[in-house]
Amino acid sequence: MTKKACGFAAVIGPPNAGKSTLSNALVGQKVSIVTQKAQTTRMRLRAVVMHDAAQIILVDTPGIFAPKQRLDRAMVNEAWQGVEDADMILLVLDAARPLDDESEAILDNLENVKKAVALVLNKVDMVAKEDLLARVHELNLRANFTDTFLVSALTGDGLDVLKQALAQNMPSGPWLYPEDQAADVPSALLAAEITREKMFLRLHQELPYALTVETDKWKRRKDGSIRIEQTVIVARDGQKAIVLGKGGQSIKEIGAQARLELEEAFQCRVHLFIFVKVRKNWQDDPERYRVLGLDYGA
Repeated sequence: MTKKACGFAAVIGPPNAGKSTLSNALVGQKVSIVTQKAQTTRMRLRAVVMHDAAQIILVDTPGIFAPKQRLDRAMVNEAWQGVEDADMILLVLDAARPLDDESEAILDNLENVKKAVALVLNKVDMVAKEDLLARVHELNLRANFTDTFLVSALTGDGLDVLKQALAQNMPSGPWLYPEDQAADVPSALLAAEITREKMFLRLHQELPYALTVETDKWKRRKDGSIRIEQTVIVARDGQKAIVLGKGGQSIKEIGAQARLELEEAFQCRVHLFIFVKVRKNWQDDPERYRVLGLDYGA
C-alpha cells in the first residue's frame, strides 16, 4: 500500500501576481475568486490538491502590500499567518513585472522564515525566453530559494512539474480531507465571495474598495433549493448608488450572475436576495472582521 502524505503549502506574493488563479488551476476547479482588482482576496482560503498518494492543502493568502488602514493590516497579517502554519511556502511573482517595493519587502521578511521557500514565476507566457532566464537569475541571487518553477496559471504550462514537487515535499501522514473535496470554505462565506467577485467584474473601477458582502441567511428548502439572503455593506450613500445602478439595474445583473455560479457550485436551484446597506465606519467594526475570519487587532 502506498504511504499517504499530507501537508500545507502557503501561496504568498504581492497583489495581482496570480495567486488565486494558480490555486484554482492546481485544484482543477474554482475555489478562490479572481478579478483584476488588487487585494481581491481578503482571507486565507484552503484549497485541496490531490496528486498520487499526497494531499496538498494550498493556503491561498491575501496579497502582501504596504498596509495603510485597519483592513489592510488585517489582510497582510492573515497572509503572514498562512506562512507560519505551512510546511512549504510558494512565493508567486509576476514574471513580467520587475521587482518593486512590495516584492522587496516580502523577500526581506522571508529571510527570517526558517522554512522551505520555492519561487513560482507566473505568467511566463507573457515574457520572452531570454528575459525570463535573466529574471530567474536575478531573483535567485536575491534570495535562497529551494526551487524555481516557471508556470502559467492561465495556460497550464509548468503546473504538472509544480504539483509533482509539492507532493514530494509533503510530510507523511493521513489525509485531512475527503479525496473529492476541493476546498475548506464555509458555504455561506463562499456564497458571499462569489457575489463580491461579480461586483468587481460588473462595476470595474467604479466599485468602491471599501465594501464587503455578508451572507445573513442560508436555508435549505423542502424542494432541495437554497434561499440565500446577503447584505452588501458600503461606507457612503454615493457608493450605494453605484452598487444599485440606475433603476437597480446593476445589482439585478450582479445577482443574476452570482445566482448562476452559486447554482453551479452547490448543484441545486438557488434563490438569491441581495440588500445594500450603508455603514459609514464598517472597517472599524470588530464584527465585520469576525465574519471574515480576520484579526481586528492586527
